[in-house]
Amino acid sequence: MIGQHLPPDYARGDESTVGGYAAVHSRPPAFEGPDGASYSADILVDATEDPESPWAAYLFFVRWSAGAPALEGHVESGYLVRGSTEAEARAAAGRLSLREAKRVLDALVRAGQSG
Repeated sequence: MIGQHLPPDYARGDESTVGGYAAVHSRPPAFEGPDGASYSADILVDATEDPESPWAAYLFFVRWSAGAPALEGHVESGYLVRGSTEAEARAAAGRLSLREAKRVLDALVRAGQSG
């Protein structure tokens, strides 16, 4: 149901990682950026042209407006991890700590890379 908040299910993962947080809380992790805006994080995966690591994952941060939630923009990292399959790259990105994801977000926002 829309708007329904489920209790955390700690058996689903390690909530201190990007993927684990999403699994435990049934929603993506969210952060406050250095600009004071709220951001939620998602893992995206692309095919590469590299036969050694044909898949790569990165973090996509949606910036939300203040007040009523509305999409205001986004920032995205470069490739952070690579893998031989899409699932392998996604899983590797999911193991990134929330602390590391926040460092990535902060660097992107400070560099002015918003879209």
